Amino acid sequence: MAGSVAAQYWALTKPRVVALIVFTALVGMFLSVPGLPPLRQTVFGLLGIWLAASSAAAINHLIDQRIDRVMSRTAHRPLPSGALNPSQVLAFAVLLGAASMAILVALVNPLTAALTFASLIGYAIVYTGFLKRATPQNIVIGGIAGAAPPLLGWSAITGMQDPWGWAHALLLVLIIFVWTPPHFWALAIFRREDYARAMVPMLPVTHGVTYTRWQILLYTVLLVAVTMLPRAVGMSGNFYLGGALVLGAVFLWYAWRLLDPPDEFFAMRVFHYSVVYLMALFAFLLLDHWLMPWLQPAPAVEFAPAG
Repeated sequence: MAGSVAAQYWALTKPRVVALIVFTALVGMFLSVPGLPPLRQTVFGLLGIWLAASSAAAINHLIDQRIDRVMSRTAHRPLPSGALNPSQVLAFAVLLGAASMAILVALVNPLTAALTFASLIGYAIVYTGFLKRATPQNIVIGGIAGAAPPLLGWSAITGMQDPWGWAHALLLVLIIFVWTPPHFWALAIFRREDYARAMVPMLPVTHGVTYTRWQILLYTVLLVAVTMLPRAVGMSGNFYLGGALVLGAVFLWYAWRLLDPPDEFFAMRVFHYSVVYLMALFAFLLLDHWLMPWLQPAPAVEFAPAG
């Protein structure tokens, strides 16, 4: 019984989504310094970001419980299924959020705590509580909150003392921001009947599937262009560029094929690839930044002729 209850609380944190958030924050940490980031800021920064993201996910469950009850994809969640009640979920979310802020303020730095709190509020309250129900551009406008983790990771290590640090960190944020619409709209196409039944104005519901497919293609083209920027500004090298080009070409193929898909499930294949795409793209950023310099041959040592 205790294990079952623990599993329900674990489900509130949306562990697969939060894992991607923490990974992109970790990449932001590694990219912020030439070598290895300091251990304390890395460990406690990731812990604080993970707790905040988990708190936001729990609040999302709380606010979306009416929607979740009528959507087949979410009807099994802890609140719709009756496994937990709203008071338990609220207490859990507040506990996680408070622990996150305490760790970040005391053991990392106040700026990271402030940015993380703003991201939490942006996703849990602004997006989930308002934008999701207000406009079919909900995921575009609200995507900025979900795109923040690399900035949070960068801030945890450096405190954002360098203006170039802001520029580079925000470039990583921009990549996730542009990635979010094609990622989520692919899922929304497949689940459009669920969203219509829940009266959530997702783009395929309000503007139709064909329009949404073209929007996915447009944003994917923009995404591929944006992912070239780290190489263009000297933030990363040719190893990253090659990986980004290959990953982007595959994403473009998926988006183009989605205009005339072979079956109804193809939208979910696009969705699943988009997750792999983002993880692999940030892995290429990390490898290019940290591992590739170690693989370069050492410069030749020139000896002066003996006197």
